[in-house]
Amino acid sequence: MAGRHGDTRAEIRRVALELFTERGYEATSLREIAERLGVTKAALYYHFHSKEDIVRSLFGDYLAALDDLVAWATAQPPGPHLRTEVIDRMLQLSAEHGRQAMQFALANQHVVRDLHPGKENAFERLRTLFDVLTGPDATVEEALRIRVALLSINTTVFAAQGLDATDEQVTAVAREIAHRLA
Repeated sequence: MAGRHGDTRAEIRRVALELFTERGYEATSLREIAERLGVTKAALYYHFHSKEDIVRSLFGDYLAALDDLVAWATAQPPGPHLRTEVIDRMLQLSAEHGRQAMQFALANQHVVRDLHPGKENAFERLRTLFDVLTGPDATVEEALRIRVALLSINTTVFAAQGLDATDEQVTAVAREIAHRLA
């Protein structure tokens, strides 16, 4: 395992996500995560006290990045250029947090939802982003086009499961689909 505290936490999250994806969240124990890492359970507890802490850490970063995107978009002048830029930034956000994390979230929505109740979820943040991009005078078609375009990014990641494609290929196709929809 890496020597620095941040690198160690990142490695734990990576391995935990691997196991959660392979075996399922409920079927994975902290002991198994520690074994895969080659450390004691006590060493793992130094960084995370539970599986829930690991998941909160995984998605906390994503939610913070989504908050940053919403804040940035809110400060921009409206228009088609903003829609294009938000789609590209959403794709970058998805790429940074990896297909595996998105697949985990889609397959384990109940776990993610239970850990982030109320406004602590991604959809509330997306709803704010939808409103920023469409404005109050948008037609139903315009509003739905933007919503479907942004949601298509996550849907494409989910639909790509089992495809023989690299993350880069999936991201390129997701970008094309989202831009066509918007």
